Amino acid sequence: MDFRVKVAEKLREIITEIGFDEINQMIEIPPDSLLGDFAFPCFKLAKVLRKPPAVIAGEIVSGFAPCETVERAAQVGAYVNFFLNRELVAKTVIREILEQQEEYGKSGIGGGATVLIDYSSPNIAKPFHVGHIPTTVIGHALYNIYKHLGYNTISINHLGDWGTQFGKLITAYKNWGNEEEVEQGGVAELMRLYIRFHDEADKDASLNDTAREWLVKMQNGEEEAIALWKWFNDISLYEYKNNTYKRLGIDFDYYTGESFYNDKMSAVSDELREKGLLTLSEGASIVDLSAYNMPPCLILRSDGGTLYPTRDIAAAFYRQKTYNFDKVLYVTCMDQSLHFAQWFKVIELMGYDWASKLVHVPLGLINFSEGKLSTRKGNVILLDDVLNDAVSKTRGIIEEKNPNLADKDEIAESVGVGAVVFNNLYNSRIKDVSFSWERVLSFEGESGPYVQYTHARACSILKKADFTPKDSVDYSVLSDEIPSDVIRALSAFPRKILEVSETNEPCVLSRGLIEICQSFNKFYNSQTVLTDDENIRNARLTLVYCVKTVLALGLKLLGIKSPENM
Repeated sequence: MDFRVKVAEKLREIITEIGFDEINQMIEIPPDSLLGDFAFPCFKLAKVLRKPPAVIAGEIVSGFAPCETVERAAQVGAYVNFFLNRELVAKTVIREILEQQEEYGKSGIGGGATVLIDYSSPNIAKPFHVGHIPTTVIGHALYNIYKHLGYNTISINHLGDWGTQFGKLITAYKNWGNEEEVEQGGVAELMRLYIRFHDEADKDASLNDTAREWLVKMQNGEEEAIALWKWFNDISLYEYKNNTYKRLGIDFDYYTGESFYNDKMSAVSDELREKGLLTLSEGASIVDLSAYNMPPCLILRSDGGTLYPTRDIAAAFYRQKTYNFDKVLYVTCMDQSLHFAQWFKVIELMGYDWASKLVHVPLGLINFSEGKLSTRKGNVILLDDVLNDAVSKTRGIIEEKNPNLADKDEIAESVGVGAVVFNNLYNSRIKDVSFSWERVLSFEGESGPYVQYTHARACSILKKADFTPKDSVDYSVLSDEIPSDVIRALSAFPRKILEVSETNEPCVLSRGLIEICQSFNKFYNSQTVLTDDENIRNARLTLVYCVKTVLALGLKLLGIKSPENM
């Protein structure tokens, strides 16, 4: 049962000047449950009815008729606050969770529509650094949530596996590398060679010419160049899959990088030329976007080489033909917003209405005190270092507080990695984040470990009680304020998931889990769960079970493990 809809239905009986959907959208949740379960602001109605908002609120309260679900309405200034039947709410929410378990909040709203999510997309032969965290964990959370809502969700890792950097890397390898060191050192050794190339090129500019020559050899399919390029790719992808992605619990349906579209780009430029959209500018082929207040979109360099927009357009055409998608999400940093706006517009100008199904999901940047990240200078904070430090700190806390805990290494890994992931999912994705070791590794307050610990606490209570859910529950036990706050937070879970899909903001779910934890810990600290009264004990344990179930599900959707012991 959607209680918000019930409130909207009651309002629609009184308000006829605006539609049901608008009424439903206007309903808010008060900051304090003492003010009610839902609130309806009357400010917008003032223009329609030509009356002060407070007068309208009074009239709504006067015309309100109680029902089984919505017991009463009260005026608070320009708001009408609604109070639900707490026992009915407890019964409805708990039964739904017990029946649906891991499918709680799941729906067919997606209707099998195909959603492609393009995220992570590291550059081959370079290690993951902190700048890769947001796109990777936010994209993965969106993938899980869209899937939970009934969408046919497909994850694509658009690897940076082609371009100038490979000419540089081949040059570096030919000059200063050897096979054994690369096989043993993997991406770290490839990165060392890449950095050395730039150091040496600062002293000898001819190295840049050599790098360009190797790139041309790659483009022409020269055997040695392609063999080295493929070798670097294989080493990198193996390491990504079996180290970083494995630790994060992530896999992709497709690893199709830029090189996959090499033979598909000429069709793009040919079609643009045929449709009269390509013009020459200083030797380069462009699409003029000045009529849309944007710089030109570069399609071909003066030497005929392709550029990022060419590859992205070719990829979009391939995906549309292959998957017939209903939506594509590109989860990348905000500073690429113009790039996406440009080539989205180019596809629209080509006459394809599915251009409207392409969505850029912009992310803020991660900054740190030493300046902008730069792999060419080796000026990075590596993701593995962040994860290792988080796990190490967690291990230390376990040794201090629970030295006899079984599976300490496994739990430290789950909690440490979870802390890093949750830290990037708690705030709005468009906000820049100043990287701070202290913040990332914090185990206090609104953090991943706090949610995991609350889940583990609930598991411990249930284990101690040897509890299994029963068909018969006295829901009146859960109708007073404190347990009602827990149920209120649990009941919001399905709507939180839906809101994530509407806004592409995983932080909505993250904050919803924190609300469940805060209300549950207040409940746990104020009411004895394992009381001698069997009736009360059963009702309260049932609520604990529901909290445990929903927290585990929420963490899973965010891509975080939920240990039962901590």
